[in-house]
Amino acid sequence: MSTVRPLECRSRVRVDPSYGHLLGRAILESLHIGDTVDSKDGCENTSPMPDIFESTTRPAPELFSSRRDPNDPKLGEIVRSGPDHYAAADVVILGCSQDEGVRRNGGRVGAAEAPRAIREQFYKLTPFNVRKRIFDLGDVEMTGSLEETHDVLTAVVKQVLKDNKRLIVLGGGNDISYADGRAVAEVFGVDAWIGVNIDSHLDVRVAEQRHSGTPYRQLLDEGHLRPDYFYEVGYQTHFCSPIYYEYIRELGVNRISLELMRSRAEADLELKESIRNNFIGHSSSMTTFFGFDMDAVRSADAPGTSAPSPLGLKAGEFIQLVKYAASLANTRLIEFTEMNPKYDIDNRTAKLVAIGMHRFCTGVA
Repeated sequence: MSTVRPLECRSRVRVDPSYGHLLGRAILESLHIGDTVDSKDGCENTSPMPDIFESTTRPAPELFSSRRDPNDPKLGEIVRSGPDHYAAADVVILGCSQDEGVRRNGGRVGAAEAPRAIREQFYKLTPFNVRKRIFDLGDVEMTGSLEETHDVLTAVVKQVLKDNKRLIVLGGGNDISYADGRAVAEVFGVDAWIGVNIDSHLDVRVAEQRHSGTPYRQLLDEGHLRPDYFYEVGYQTHFCSPIYYEYIRELGVNRISLELMRSRAEADLELKESIRNNFIGHSSSMTTFFGFDMDAVRSADAPGTSAPSPLGLKAGEFIQLVKYAASLANTRLIEFTEMNPKYDIDNRTAKLVAIGMHRFCTGVA
């Protein structure tokens, strides 16, 4: 596996006017299409391709939807995936199309197909209120074992973060939270990031092999994540082992159950107040990571998950939490995992994730 190298040269990158060739003039202007932007993160188009493109596969061209209607533009017409457009991007999409961690955990497989299913729905949405340039890096190469795939994912995520991009990662199994969280810790430092796991489960299991139930145990035990900087949000007590709950309680992990969330007027209020109170005075310097496991959402709104439940967040509450993540100036990485197209109904879950991505892209500063 090649080493991911930082992009060191400074260049003037021309944003191709075809980056949304059917869009109306006002939308083109709002997206700065055709502008020349100054980039210290990318090399000129004639320079060698950065290694992140060697470690990923490009998204299928047919995913980029278009109605061929200049009065009804779609995200599929403005999001780019060619290496020449990477340097100009503000938000990067990255998939990890595997569910080996779910299989190891005894869950129902199918999440490997989620990145494609989510993209199909995302690129049908309009660029309404989108002011950031979005780039689709494609999917991480599957190199063999789950452990090897995590290593590749960590390397790619580290480089994207170093290039000063915001990142949306699409699973795949929730085991990718380990790879993503490790990348955040290695780029920004253990004492400079907040991790938020929005999930009906705690995902701190002990196991001989890593899987979709172990990512935060790994991050905590290996010292990548400080317990007092970690938030378990939306967990349902009937799904949580008392032993694992005691483990996070003794460590001092911040805990906000689904019941506690529901006791407040707004779904995100408890989390907002806790982060504000715990990090008052230096929250602006803290990088924030949000992991959304889609089984946190009730099955009526998200039937296509690896572990569905009739109880959970409502679709509107899920979107509210995504919007909160976007509102934090230093949210650098947000991931959506455990979406399972094999069990989805009318693409309901894929559409919900796609709308969440849209809200994130419209809400980031």
